[in-house]
Amino acid sequence: MSRCRRVVRSQQHALLFVLFAGPFAHGQETAPAHALDEIVVVATRMQSAVRDVPRSISVVEQERIQNATQQLALDEALSVVPGLYMQNRYNFSQDLRISLRGFGGRSGFGIRGIRVYVDGIPETLPDGQAQVDSIDLGSTKSIEVLRGPASSLYGNASGGVISVETELGEMRPFIEAGLAGGELGFERYNIKTGGSSQSIDYLFNVSRQEIDGYRDHSFSRGTLINGRLGFNLTGDDRLTIAVNHTDQPESEDAGGINLAELAADIRAARDLNVLFNAGEALSQQRVGLVYERDRPHGELLLRNYYVWRDFSNELPFVDGGAVDLQRFFFGVGAQYTPRSMLPDGLELTVGVDLDRQDDDRLRFDNNQGVRGDMTFDQQERVDSTGLYVQGRYELSDDLSMSAGLRYDEVTFDIGDNFLTDGDDSGEIDFEEISPSVGLNFAFGEHILFGSFSRSFETPTTTELANPDSGGGFNQSLDAQVADNYEVGIKGERNGAYYELAVFHIDLTDELVPFELPTMPGRTFYSNAGKSERNGVETALSWQHERGFGADLSYTYSDFTFEDFVDESGNDIAGATLPGLPKHFGYAGVSYAGANGLLARLESVYSGKLYADNANATEVDSYVVTNFRASREFESGNWLVRPYIGVNNIFNERYFSNIRINAFGGRFFEPAPDRNFYAGVVVRFQGSGGT
Repeated sequence: MSRCRRVVRSQQHALLFVLFAGPFAHGQETAPAHALDEIVVVATRMQSAVRDVPRSISVVEQERIQNATQQLALDEALSVVPGLYMQNRYNFSQDLRISLRGFGGRSGFGIRGIRVYVDGIPETLPDGQAQVDSIDLGSTKSIEVLRGPASSLYGNASGGVISVETELGEMRPFIEAGLAGGELGFERYNIKTGGSSQSIDYLFNVSRQEIDGYRDHSFSRGTLINGRLGFNLTGDDRLTIAVNHTDQPESEDAGGINLAELAADIRAARDLNVLFNAGEALSQQRVGLVYERDRPHGELLLRNYYVWRDFSNELPFVDGGAVDLQRFFFGVGAQYTPRSMLPDGLELTVGVDLDRQDDDRLRFDNNQGVRGDMTFDQQERVDSTGLYVQGRYELSDDLSMSAGLRYDEVTFDIGDNFLTDGDDSGEIDFEEISPSVGLNFAFGEHILFGSFSRSFETPTTTELANPDSGGGFNQSLDAQVADNYEVGIKGERNGAYYELAVFHIDLTDELVPFELPTMPGRTFYSNAGKSERNGVETALSWQHERGFGADLSYTYSDFTFEDFVDESGNDIAGATLPGLPKHFGYAGVSYAGANGLLARLESVYSGKLYADNANATEVDSYVVTNFRASREFESGNWLVRPYIGVNNIFNERYFSNIRINAFGGRFFEPAPDRNFYAGVVVRFQGSGGT
């Protein structure tokens, strides 16, 4: 298919990425030898060492997440993870866009197709959409990324899993204060405290952040309160309470611009976004409880959570352009792992998840930033029920087999309260069975693995919106289904960790976004008949005993539509999926000195990609290089850690986000040029447990 134009040439950098970064840290920024045995993951719903998981899984530790980072978004820490492509760090109204092996790439805002968990509590709604604006990076201990479809584990929208764990209180109580500032109007303040004894541990962090942004009309400010309280009820019983409050009263949306607007002023906002005061405000509270009971005959895990979210959004058009959403979602889950009455070598886990989402959604006319008449009043309920079983069997000392099966039912129910245009009440029901099976073969320090897994993804309540601008759901949309085949090898030798994974994914009814001329800025969805994804993810991480380390990465993605006639009747079979590059990677070098000095220089590479389904607009490749460093000074019970950072050292011109299939060619959200930040952390550490 011919190309209409090539968009914005990157500077003349060239990097050859042939191996992928092993995203492990253990006290320093990369892992020592034998990390595959030492690092235990729980995203698989069975505690396992990394070497025993027949899937691609990555773990990022606290040092990389918190030390000398700006903590604007998850991509600062997760750019090292293979297959994970991220955009939109600087538009807090649209949220970070995350794609994992192509899942989530369609999202106009927020996260789709990837399950997100924080301390065992889902941030992903029963309908499959997730936000990450409530994740507090300043108190995050580790992040696990399960790459590839995992509906046999988690059900709807499990093209991959991101599991975030908050720090635990330390034996020595502490209080810590942080202050950071920089260009683009960046300011952040936080206070963190924690401690533990034999029966209780606690960790609380309060942070506030403001940033003016690079473009006009992109100001954002917000406050986060995050806490984790643990009770050891007996020697084998534990109750963990996780609490979170997010207040983001103002996040402006500069919008996408076209080539003419880009040439006129790269920092300008779209004129209609300014005229209609486009942006969002939100407030969210989350309470989660996790109870763990460990007995010789088995282990029981129970979870219960409640989330309240108030959200308002102004879009750049009149009819229904002002949104008010009050959301309450909650759930319970149980998981049991028996130890007795099982054959030797067999591990088994069974569980149930019950979740509900209640949305009260209102729309009003947006009269240039002033709310007008109501145009939409709808109550939306989503019920999700999942039953699953997971098992692992040691066939021999070197060979093991893992398998799983899950049944899910997801029901969407609408109550239309705006009856002047008719009653659009109705119900849609989805039922799916998701299997998985994998093999692990170990030879020395190396592991060969292979797996098959199936995932499904329903449209979200937002994606089910009718393109005819009426109420109710778009009854023509189906859930997309993906079959994932994967083989790979991982291992470690002489202080180096490596991984190579090759995958093939067949999708039916892939959900694809589009916009209408009458409502630019609002996204609707249709199903593509079939699409295919082939990819390679490679990894290498090396750490020297003297503190020097290196990470390299390369991900190859060949994602194409096999059978797709779009909403305008155009046959675009054979086209590449938009918004995702065929090649992207990471390279970093680090130093962790005995004197408390930490430094990291890293480059992120993104190959060219297409902005639309027809592949008519091509966005050029780019390389962005960043640097950060810190130095710790200790004196008695006090620790002081000043740090500095530079983003985009070489002033690369690139786009922080591409709006897929945007009307009028308004695909582009320019990213900031070179900018600096600096900060300091001061900690007082007590002398013993409380």
